[in-house]
Amino acid sequence: MTGYRSREGGTDVLPAFSNSTVRAVNDHAPRAVVSRPSIPAPRSPSRPLTVVLALPPSAGSASLGRGLRQDLAAEGLDLAVAADGMEVLDVVRAGTADLVVLDLELPGPDPMVLLGAVQAESPPTPVIAVVPRERRAGVLGLLRGDRDDFLIRPFVPDELAARIRLRLRAAVGLPAPTVLGQGGVSVDVDSGQVFADGRRIALSPTEYALLLALAERSGEVVTHDELARRAWSEPVSANLVQVYISYLRRKIGPERIRTVRGTGYQLEG
Repeated sequence: MTGYRSREGGTDVLPAFSNSTVRAVNDHAPRAVVSRPSIPAPRSPSRPLTVVLALPPSAGSASLGRGLRQDLAAEGLDLAVAADGMEVLDVVRAGTADLVVLDLELPGPDPMVLLGAVQAESPPTPVIAVVPRERRAGVLGLLRGDRDDFLIRPFVPDELAARIRLRLRAAVGLPAPTVLGQGGVSVDVDSGQVFADGRRIALSPTEYALLLALAERSGEVVTHDELARRAWSEPVSANLVQVYISYLRRKIGPERIRTVRGTGYQLEG
């Protein structure tokens, strides 16, 4: 499984849901997914909002999950992981999923049928479908207006986190967007929009990931290693980080990113 620009290496796999459902072999047939809709239990005010991450098990998806869990926890959100389609249905039927990130190459039942089953089991729950570019057209007709979304592989973790915040804000009233920045530079972490001196700036995914990492710690030095972890799926040289920082400086102003020689970079006013 490839296509996730994960933040770090490693081969460990995140723990998945325990599956209490007794399954027969034909559970993996599309007809096993179609069932009468259940009524999700209302979310307890004391329970944090829960995002279900359903990706094929791999080192890349495990790394993505670790980084996403850390980001969401900082905002009071919980992340749970499902390794196949039946586990997704189990947690949706239990009423504990507030949003589902569903990779359409997930093992188990037919992914398109699974998408419809998740929507039928819990109509209020938003779904973000992760698809390869060649399957984009096929999934668009299955998404429900403004409730669902899709993300084309490959993507960076910050892009997925931004989509999650947007969908939760629309569905369950997640607090208004958080705007980060320093001086004349601001980053709307929900919409992914960047402004410098009131002008909207277009950034590549890598440039955006670097700026977001700097904006989250405005006034502090962010190391080369941390910037590499945020923007690339594998360790990269300090020279490559420097090249992309130079691209970023051209767009937001060279004086706004200070080089701390031998350590990293700092976003200044």
